[in-house]
Amino acid sequence: MGEVELSCRAYVKMYLHACLFPRCSINGLLLSSGSAGGAVCVTDCVPLLHSHLPLAPISQLALTQVDVWCSQTQQRIVGYYQANACVSDSSPTPCALKIADKISEQFDNAVLLMLDGSKMTSDYRVPPIVMYERKDSRWMLKDKHTIMLRQWEETQAIAAQMLESGDQALLVDFDSHLDDITKDWTNQKLNTKIAELASPANGNI
Repeated sequence: MGEVELSCRAYVKMYLHACLFPRCSINGLLLSSGSAGGAVCVTDCVPLLHSHLPLAPISQLALTQVDVWCSQTQQRIVGYYQANACVSDSSPTPCALKIADKISEQFDNAVLLMLDGSKMTSDYRVPPIVMYERKDSRWMLKDKHTIMLRQWEETQAIAAQMLESGDQALLVDFDSHLDDITKDWTNQKLNTKIAELASPANGNI
């Protein structure tokens, strides 16, 4: 498997999801609007749960709904992300492995991304992520030199600015949507705000 590129939008939403529920494990799906060949470009993410992560029926419902939405918007599910409740633990849980396995059945180059809570500070020099790829039926640590987050400093600054402004409150995960179905789990309002902040910074979200 080759390089993986993470967009500003995808990282900022994962970061805000973890910040919105700091004492919870959180998870979500990684999406791509690029072609199936070459590098995996993660262009967006869908925040899923902040409670009862191992509950299979909810995960399956979310996967199905996101898959349908992706087919309507020319996107595809290319990976899974999770942050554990214990900030010092960035190891994939059985739940993470199970969902990532399911995604890899549909997309050969699927990635499993764990957020490292102990390094999620505004001044950390590299993205606080640990990424895994599937090799020989096992999830193995991916070479960090094949993971790209262009303009990390700008992305980090946008994430910090949005957190300071309280914009994590705009984020809707699938859990919150199930509590109130009027809430938009595709997070169009948040996407627009990230795009507005990102466009002068790097012209590319």
